[in-house]
Amino acid sequence: MVSKSNGRRNGSSARGRKHGRRDGADRDPVRYAVIGLGHIAQVAVLPAFEHARRNSKLVALVSGDGDKLSKLSRMYGVEHTWSYEEVDDRLRQDLVDAVYIALPNHLHSEFVIRAARAGVHVLCEKPLALSVRECNEMIRACETYQVKLMTAYRLHFERANLTAVEVVRSGKIGNPRFFSSTFSMQVEDADNIRLRRETGGGPLWDLGVYCVNAARYLFRSEPEEVLAVTGANGSRRFSEVEEAASVILRFPGDRLATFTCSFGASDTSAFRIVGTDGDLSVEPAYDYAEAMRYVLTRGEKKEERVIGKRDQFGPELVADPSGLRLGHVLDAGDG
Repeated sequence: MVSKSNGRRNGSSARGRKHGRRDGADRDPVRYAVIGLGHIAQVAVLPAFEHARRNSKLVALVSGDGDKLSKLSRMYGVEHTWSYEEVDDRLRQDLVDAVYIALPNHLHSEFVIRAARAGVHVLCEKPLALSVRECNEMIRACETYQVKLMTAYRLHFERANLTAVEVVRSGKIGNPRFFSSTFSMQVEDADNIRLRRETGGGPLWDLGVYCVNAARYLFRSEPEEVLAVTGANGSRRFSEVEEAASVILRFPGDRLATFTCSFGASDTSAFRIVGTDGDLSVEPAYDYAEAMRYVLTRGEKKEERVIGKRDQFGPELVADPSGLRLGHVLDAGDG
């Protein structure tokens, strides 16, 4: 994601490390702290450092749970463990170059800004924040302190999705006209943060972002109009957030995208894009724990391909966001 170099701006104490693509073995690895040690950090982010070792090193863990800090620091051989209250002071001690923020959605903005003020680059889990205002504040803070900010959107590095982008761009399905998608799962634990409004819960934040991004990178443009309806089905677990949302997006050229995401339905993960000469479907489309399958249909001819599971998180660490281009696959995910 970043390379190490010190610098100052306007007399601030922020280091503002400069950056560039890290292709040479002569550069020191980027030292990371992972902030937040919940499910996604434990099952995906921490293991990903093994596949990103050519340019990234895990050196610190941050959590409010002492047991997690003790157990995971031993498991991964991590030298530094900090509480949330210690973060500001520790980040200013030149112990890390970047942070991976794997906190609940509502804490993203706070910790991105705290890291930026300490002059440390930021890789932040999706969604970047819960409002346009928060996103703008985060961007301004990173610009002020000359640090990089990158959303950790793993499917920009997943081969089935990248292959779908290339198929559509090649013209094999003709002019793409409409997109449809479903992404759903059962969230039954009433104490799950996905079901709490104050923590940025709800299927749109957690699942819907994948459907929106798939439509954007397949149509290669931004939506101009959005319509949506939500429902909660009367269940107590959905007293604070919607159970499901169905959305229509209008893209330039009157191309349409529709999707439904839900926390109250059985598991689905699929999209289909239909063009004037054929269609392409991917299922599962958004997973990181299993293989992906896509089917290209042109008339009576079908082309099917299964793409095996790969690490989608390691390439996020390897990537330089200033040089990242959609459709470029980094080989860290092949480990």
